[in-house]
Amino acid sequence: MPASLNNQLVVAISSRALFDLDESHKVFEEQGLEAYREYQIEREETVLARGDAYNFVEKLLRINELLGEQRVEIILLSRNSADTGLRVFNSVQHYGLAISRAAFCGGQSPYRYVNAFGSHLFLSTHAEDVRQALDKGIAAATLIPSPAAVSHGGELRVAFDGDAVLFSDEAEQVYQQSGLDAFTRNEQSAARLPLSGGPFKGFLSALQQIQMEFAVNECPIRTALVTARSAPAHERVIRTLRAWNIRIDESLFLGGLEKAQFLAAFGADVFFDDQLGHCDPASELVATGHVPHGISNNKS
Repeated sequence: MPASLNNQLVVAISSRALFDLDESHKVFEEQGLEAYREYQIEREETVLARGDAYNFVEKLLRINELLGEQRVEIILLSRNSADTGLRVFNSVQHYGLAISRAAFCGGQSPYRYVNAFGSHLFLSTHAEDVRQALDKGIAAATLIPSPAAVSHGGELRVAFDGDAVLFSDEAEQVYQQSGLDAFTRNEQSAARLPLSGGPFKGFLSALQQIQMEFAVNECPIRTALVTARSAPAHERVIRTLRAWNIRIDESLFLGGLEKAQFLAAFGADVFFDDQLGHCDPASELVATGHVPHGISNNKS
């Protein structure tokens, strides 16, 4: 009987998100594919430094150890060939990461395998791959280079923006087309009407399923909603999560305040937002994924 990834949280991640391959990529861009191939083979025993998503992945895999069973699966996706990708797998083994499944695509985009693996989330440094995964209904984000992707203890802490990430962008459309006053009136009148789900609803739900397997005071995962909304637009968000039967541990309604310092205070291992205007300052303090979804990313 074939193996199955059913009942597991599946996260697909590109090799450049997991490890620091900037120097190697520079060789590829400046000298071409053959020079890149030689560069990687010559250094295949040289361990790669940790990338922006390394801490996130390491903490996810730790959940399997805590539960004593395989509940999280990390899939490595790469534009490398298997030949040049040997250095990546050697680095995986060096760090003791329990990653055994991979797709090395020989220069082509690996996004087409995201759905085949049944992934709940795809993280990459390649924006077009991320967009195509989102078009297929998969939560996906482009990792922005961060000088401060550090680990904050053993607990996995994941922060989400609301509109166009956890929720659809229906309310954000009102805001951008008609302004703040119209947005506030709309959210007050629709306070008891749940928002439609955004691209990260399924990933948050899958995270919560794992959270429920732990006692409340022993759970190694903590989630946060970090939104520019404020009262009275908060009510619709709260009622939407309640209607979805999804619990989020912390909710920050910032009323337009800059998010970066709050994310640092939360100790986010990763933060997901649809607006680059929020992602860029956040990435100075925490690992940040841009979600190119919704009206903020559809402007000509």
